[in-house]
Amino acid sequence: MKTDPQYLADRYAATWTLSDAAERRASIEDLWARDGIHVLHPPEEIREAAAALGFAHTILEARGYDAIEARVTRSHEDFVEKRGITFRARTDAVRLKRVVKFGWEAVSIESGDVQGGGVEVLLLDEDGRIAADYMYPGT
Repeated sequence: MKTDPQYLADRYAATWTLSDAAERRASIEDLWARDGIHVLHPPEEIREAAAALGFAHTILEARGYDAIEARVTRSHEDFVEKRGITFRARTDAVRLKRVVKFGWEAVSIESGDVQGGGVEVLLLDEDGRIAADYMYPGT
């Protein structure tokens, strides 16, 4: 399946902003493969805490619809509900075979100011759904 990379990036970013739990779950099931994985590059403070405990690598991941839904919901509660931040894809999405890369921004709902962002790398399955989702905040 041919998926336009910018359309996918916009839908992906929108999923993290959906307030209705049923809509959010439906979007997750539409975008990700059933056994898809979301992997977050840990923030510096988590990497430092792990290193202090003797862990050379820290991996934060959610696999499958339920775990991805829990991750997206938690992010929504923390950023959208508590901090007044929304997310949007930048207009730089590109696709190379089954890989889609794009930047995203965290934007203040009140002022419209960009508060942060990152890069997303998605590996798509044969049906055009997300098999693996690698999130790099702060880049």
